Amino acid sequence: MRHVIHVVSTAGTRYAYVTSKNKRTAPSKLQLVKFDPIARKHVLFVEKKISRD
Repeated sequence: MRHVIHVVSTAGTRYAYVTSKNKRTAPSKLQLVKFDPIARKHVLFVEKKISRD
């Protein structure tokens, strides 16, 4: 039931964290404020699906 997702920085640095979420209890896109080490500040990270290639 849990799906692995990327949360990608909106600062344009392409830095991403990998996490998982339960699609049943959280159907909307995940948005988190986390630290971006490339930009060296806290920025908004948004969910992006991991491609299974």
